Amino acid sequence: SNPNDLFSQSSYLDFLRVTKQYLPHLARLCLISTFLEDGIRMWFQWNEQRDYIEATWSCGYFLATCFVLLNLIGQLGGCVLILSRNFVQYACFGLFGIIALQTVAYSILWDLKFLMRNLALGGGLLLLLAESRSEGKSMFAGVPSMGESSPKQYMQLGGRVLLVLMFMTLLHFDSNFFSILQNMVGTALIILVAIGFKTKLAALTLVVWLLAINIYFNAFWTIPAYKPMHDFLKYDFFQTTSVIGGLLLVVALGPGGVSMDEKKKEW
Repeated sequence: SNPNDLFSQSSYLDFLRVTKQYLPHLARLCLISTFLEDGIRMWFQWNEQRDYIEATWSCGYFLATCFVLLNLIGQLGGCVLILSRNFVQYACFGLFGIIALQTVAYSILWDLKFLMRNLALGGGLLLLLAESRSEGKSMFAGVPSMGESSPKQYMQLGGRVLLVLMFMTLLHFDSNFFSILQNMVGTALIILVAIGFKTKLAALTLVVWLLAINIYFNAFWTIPAYKPMHDFLKYDFFQTTSVIGGLLLVVALGPGGVSMDEKKKEW
């Protein structure tokens, strides 16, 4: 085989080895960033958020306040638990609940782009749940296990497939050369991550691609804070960062049992 290929393969493996202890931490931090930002926003925009919910759902002052409070405590509390590695599974279920609540409360169900992004966030949380399960398992290192636990495998599969939905919202249907190229490369990488083939490399490439798109298109810091566009871009920026976190978890943990990479080992 080509020595250059071997060199690039070994430098990529070196990269994974060096980052192995930091990657899961970085992945978790990225993954919860959107919940952290949203929880903090609930605090600073308390009145606006409450008035919006009260006006939209005509649910009265008390229920609207409860909604904002639940979002604030649920999201910030979940983030603290996940970062401190305590009760991670409960925190993930709590954040799933928040995603579901917001999807209904902000009428995201009817907006395909936002719905896909929320599902992608759910995918990231599924991967986090799978990771916390594997940590729980590794405590009983001496006990023989029946292969890899299958709920975890399917969580990782579900997480990968849902994460990929984020990219469906980034495909641009223009006819210029750059857009077509971006769509082709993006689609190829998406399929690789979803089926779990060359998963770590494909996920890492998607991380770099998303990072570039995020910093270029969602530069909310270049827009004055009083303009509505600032908030939109900020929301997009942190949602994209969360999906990057999910992909970093794929890089850190691998694709799991239900994937082409695992099946290849059996061949």
